[in-house]
Amino acid sequence: MITIDEFNAIVSELLDELPEEFFRELCGGVIVSESLAVPDYARGNDLYTMGVYKVFSGVRQIIVFKGSFDRVYPQADAEEARVLLRGILRHEFRHHLEFLGGIHHAGSLEAEDERKKQAYLARHLDADEK
Repeated sequence: MITIDEFNAIVSELLDELPEEFFRELCGGVIVSESLAVPDYARGNDLYTMGVYKVFSGVRQIIVFKGSFDRVYPQADAEEARVLLRGILRHEFRHHLEFLGGIHHAGSLEAEDERKKQAYLARHLDADEK
C-alpha cells in the first residue's frame, strides 16, 4: 500500500500532465481525502467511490478518496497507482468538462454512470430475490 505522501505526489504529477484549460472554473481544486467513500446506494462491502466531481454553492471540485483506493487496490505499487489514478482523475475531469459544456445527454459520462448504478442495483435486487 502506498503512503499518503506517495499518493499525493502521484496525483500532483498526474495533474501536471493535464492542459491548463481542464482546470477552468475548477475553483475548489483537486482534493485528496483519506476517507473510505461508499455510495449511499451500496448494498454491501462491494462498492466504493474512488473520486467524485462536486458542484456546490458555485464551487466546482474534484475529490479523490485514498481510503477507497486502498480498499480496492491494497497491493498497488506506485506504478500501478499511477495508472489507476490517471483513469480516476480523467474520469472526474470529464465530468467537469461535460458540466461546463452543458452535456447531459444519453452519451454523457453522467448518463453512463447512472446506467452503471442502475445495473448494480438490478444485480442486487436479483440477488435479494433468490
